Amino acid sequence: MPRESWSELVTSGDATRSLLAESAPCAVWRIGPDRDRSLYEGLDLVFTSLDDAQIIACTGPNDDETETPEDYRAVLTIGAARGLPMICANPDRVVQRGDRLIYCGGALADLYIELGGRVLMAGKPFAPIYDLCFERARGILGRNVPDGAVLAIGDGAATDLLGAQSRGLDALFIASGIHAHATQGADGRPDPVQVDRFLASRGTSAAFVMGQLS
Repeated sequence: MPRESWSELVTSGDATRSLLAESAPCAVWRIGPDRDRSLYEGLDLVFTSLDDAQIIACTGPNDDETETPEDYRAVLTIGAARGLPMICANPDRVVQRGDRLIYCGGALADLYIELGGRVLMAGKPFAPIYDLCFERARGILGRNVPDGAVLAIGDGAATDLLGAQSRGLDALFIASGIHAHATQGADGRPDPVQVDRFLASRGTSAAFVMGQLS
């Protein structure tokens, strides 16, 4: 998206840094690819082994091209048994990369919860990311932004749509994203009946639907 099309950008990483800063100083066992190391820059954190850690920080699998959550079951079982909280930067379970779906941090967080672990998440559908967005928007406009003036756009029912619904925002559902298999008709376009059925099955809704964001 060209720089001229936006005034401010807020990511789940920004909200996650706030959660990490609240825990600092502390020892952290990190899960995630090296490209995510910038998330931790400038924070009073020491990276250590799982045995010496006070918290677990997760941005996704170390190798999201090949690994699945099951590759982490053994180590996460140890972390849960020790009572270590996990701060997860990306609640998405999967994300679309080209024509493939790859696992994200949310899938590891789900497993950790299943194992009895405690997870803190800042991204959609949780409140911190929305609070930060509205705070930044208020700073730009010099006034509060009413919920009715906001449109949430996304392709994830459990993140984008549920988060918008929880906040009381209108949502535009991009149906040809990660849920395309459940929403497309034979012509490859969103089928209204299938879209309605899918959204109802996920306990969420959308004010608008389109195939692709263009």
